[in-house]
Amino acid sequence: MERLSVLSRFKNICPFLGRTQVSTLRMLSTSSSPQFPSLSCLTETATKCPIMGPALQMRSTQLVAGYASVAGQEDVQKIHHSKGIYPGNLASDADITKCPHASAARAAARMAEELTAAAATEKRDMKVDKAAAEGCPFHKAATAPKPVEMHDTDPVTAQHVSGTFNYGQFYATELEKKHKDQSYRYFNNINRLAAKFPVAHTANVKDEVEVWCANDYLGMGNNPVVLETMHRTLDRYGAGAGGTRNIAGNSALHVGLEKELASLHRKPAALVFSSCYVANDATLSTLGSKLPDLVYFSDASNHASMIQGIRHSGAKKVIFKHNDLEDLESKLKMWPRETPKVIAFESVYSMCGSIGPIKEICDLAEKYGALTFLDEVHAVGLYGPHGAGVAEHLDFNAHLEAGQNSKAIKGSVMDRVDIITGTLGKAYGTVGGYVAGSKNFIDMIRSYAPGFIFTTSLPPATVAGARASVIYQKHHMGDRALKQINVRKVKEKLAAVDIPVVPGPSHIIPVLVGNAGLAKAASDKLLVEHGIYVQAINYPTVAVGEERLRVTVTPRHTSEQIDVDDWTKLGGRANVGVPEASTVEPIWTDAQINMAGNQETLHDGQEAVIDTAAVHAVHKEFEVLLGPTEMSEMGREADAVVLAEAMELAANALPKSASHAYIPFSRAEATFAPVAVAA
Repeated sequence: MERLSVLSRFKNICPFLGRTQVSTLRMLSTSSSPQFPSLSCLTETATKCPIMGPALQMRSTQLVAGYASVAGQEDVQKIHHSKGIYPGNLASDADITKCPHASAARAAARMAEELTAAAATEKRDMKVDKAAAEGCPFHKAATAPKPVEMHDTDPVTAQHVSGTFNYGQFYATELEKKHKDQSYRYFNNINRLAAKFPVAHTANVKDEVEVWCANDYLGMGNNPVVLETMHRTLDRYGAGAGGTRNIAGNSALHVGLEKELASLHRKPAALVFSSCYVANDATLSTLGSKLPDLVYFSDASNHASMIQGIRHSGAKKVIFKHNDLEDLESKLKMWPRETPKVIAFESVYSMCGSIGPIKEICDLAEKYGALTFLDEVHAVGLYGPHGAGVAEHLDFNAHLEAGQNSKAIKGSVMDRVDIITGTLGKAYGTVGGYVAGSKNFIDMIRSYAPGFIFTTSLPPATVAGARASVIYQKHHMGDRALKQINVRKVKEKLAAVDIPVVPGPSHIIPVLVGNAGLAKAASDKLLVEHGIYVQAINYPTVAVGEERLRVTVTPRHTSEQIDVDDWTKLGGRANVGVPEASTVEPIWTDAQINMAGNQETLHDGQEAVIDTAAVHAVHKEFEVLLGPTEMSEMGREADAVVLAEAMELAANALPKSASHAYIPFSRAEATFAPVAVAA
């Protein structure tokens, strides 16, 4: 690490550096101070030094003054205008983040302030050359003294009456906390291009980047049959659903999607929600409020939607260590067998890539009289011969042999799970969530869950697109097999250049950084300098100290995009990852991947494979509601050519002495001959 190489130069003259081990210095220099987040633990320690303390104060003052002196220059205004930023006299926090100079000025001001507090040698008084900063409203806002003063243009603050609660100040203070601990979230303007996936453009339509963190795991958001189905549905049924499911929002399309999802999981029934966050929250809260004396047993790494649903239920909650069967059983033993219990867990944990021990948890549930609630959000579409998730994948051959029928396979892992939730917004490329289970259970949730009853149902086109995606993936294993091939390649290439991935058997590729500021800096550098979009993941999605980059590769990423050989040439180094990490075998075996046929990573310019049999399956399912599909121009030409060649073969096979006269049939004419199709 560059910082360590700088420190090593001073080991001979600084007693502290001389006697401290390199590993300790690395930890101190890369860890944020809990009390002063803009400072590293090493810098905070240095403020107590009689030599370094004053030096740090002097240097930070110089930095702040330097930014102030630059702020008034005309060139700075030109920079703002060239980026499309035309600030008035006042600037908000959002404005500041648009300006690299102002952001740096604010960071310098915060550091100077916290250095002063850490040294505890003087009051928090930022001495800035205010006159020099008059030309840059961003700078004035960035270096404003704390506590944060809200701008007069804020409508809440403008209405503040003396003697009443200052709501505007409260909002500003809460936001400042996020900035200080570096967990404030910045949303990048990323516009995925349907015709060029996984390429997107930024706010500038001419600025294209590669997307490496989307949850559209299979690229189904731009699959031709999904888009075609949505266009046809939009033209026939309009934009909106018209109301809740109880009031005008319950269509044949909604019913058909729920039947499709129930069939996918071989369950009697399913219920669709606006998202799986809502599905989890509504299901768990309703179940907990209805089952008398229910106790939830929740995995420590469960998603926020499950945590929220359990909290809203008012039921008792017991948390067990992540994927720890011994801990779970020890806690189940504490409750009478007749007490209602639900074990809530996930199949694929999206931030670490681990997979839940589904079969073993089902064993414990049967032993102690509990229901099982399995979140398959990051698994549906990606695992199993039909894309039903990890529960299906664990009995891969049995489900493959059973085919497309919806009958449960008795004794299979998926059959043993009582409640399954999933999403339509990740591998299936659309939006929505659902829950599948027994008929009476689903009917109870439908009848009691406020999150289902009181919300407008999903639009017809969205529902149709989601069902088309599910049908397509039920009939086509190639996409998820190719995704696994690409996942292996990315993991291997990252490891080859010393970028260690957190070990896991799933498709998740997390690179642990362990620092919010560094994770965002890495994300920004990849986007700005290399045109690669990988969003930094920080608190509360992951715990503080476990910040990471979460890489997502799809079947549509090409070999050229996957290539990371330039990393070493550019002087890249990592110094991140999990110490003493062990190799974990992927859940997809070579044999299972080979069942999908000869899948190979695409190359730049190569079109993705579209399975015609899966497309026909989609068309057939929607024929009653949307009518037969018209053939594309390419389809018409291909059909005409085949017809012409067949007629030539037939003509050649006829006896030459036949007295009948045949009309000559030109292949060229056939190629452009109109083909009658249903309107």
